Amino acid sequence: MTETPEQQNAAAPKRFPGRRFLTLPPPLPAWWPVPACALLGALCAGSYGMLQEAEYRSTGYVVAAPEKDASPEAALGYAQAYGRISTSDSMLSYASATAGVPAASLRARVQTETSPDAPMIAITGTSDTPAEAADIANAVADALLVNSGGMAEKTGVRLVTFTRAVAPLASSSQPVPLTAAVGACAGGLIGGILLLVRPRRPRRTSASPSVPAPAHTTDHLGTEQARV
Repeated sequence: MTETPEQQNAAAPKRFPGRRFLTLPPPLPAWWPVPACALLGALCAGSYGMLQEAEYRSTGYVVAAPEKDASPEAALGYAQAYGRISTSDSMLSYASATAGVPAASLRARVQTETSPDAPMIAITGTSDTPAEAADIANAVADALLVNSGGMAEKTGVRLVTFTRAVAPLASSSQPVPLTAAVGACAGGLIGGILLLVRPRRPRRTSASPSVPAPAHTTDHLGTEQARV
């Protein structure tokens, strides 16, 4: 039985004019975490480099000089000892009055280093202004000089100024391009690690071609019965 044109139009799917089907974007490549993490690391590190306050460092040096009866080995040993007590409470209390910085804050702004081969002490002051960084280093150095001068008769060693700390010309903070480059390297490394540890997708196996089912046949007898 043939269908009328009205029935065919009713059975056909309705089409809405002006409607477009959206196509999905192509999938991202498997290595996308590496550039994404590198870009994120560069942005974070660059932002930190731009927002951080400038830091200035100034260094002065004092030398332990032996007296007449003292040996150079004694001067070397006392230089190590004075380097250890340079950040003690008594030294910082004396230096805070000269530098104009509280002793509690001065402890975090002073670093001292000694050499195992030379009786020299390096005193470094840190601040957000160049002049204050130099004042902090010189104040701690003066405190050591006063202390060693009062003990020179007993120890046979006196500290003398080798070089005074001066105001630095440039900040010791890392520049923004360098911090951004370090952040990009760290982010790329993290992205590579994520790429290695993430679960892998199972491989798709090719589907075997389906075998068509055998066609149903009827014998001559069945055909004759169907006719009857």
